[in-house]
Amino acid sequence: MPITQNGVELTVAISEKAADKIKYFAEKDGIEENVGLRVAVKGGGCSGLTYDLKITNQFTDTDKVVEQHGVKVIVDKKSYIYLVGTELDFSDGLNGKGFVFENPNAKKACGCGTSFSV
Repeated sequence: MPITQNGVELTVAISEKAADKIKYFAEKDGIEENVGLRVAVKGGGCSGLTYDLKITNQFTDTDKVVEQHGVKVIVDKKSYIYLVGTELDFSDGLNGKGFVFENPNAKKACGCGTSFSV
């Protein structure tokens, strides 16, 4: 079921902790306005598909863009069907630091959590 915020369907919902990390990385890259995270799905990994993340302030008219916690989440048309309803968090636990995806569309994921299949 898609996640909504104020009646707007969110492709990828991000936690406040993830948004703070995105802002931190954007600042390190010199991006201060229209801070965004481009989330895409590419072929690869041991399960067939992998996530591709990029800090950016650029997007096109065909991208799905939703703002949460002061950060734009940008998803291209091809990746959209794989990401609807996905939640993105940031973990800094004992198993390592990094972004963590909860993707309801993933039927199988690899042990390290970096790739998935649908």
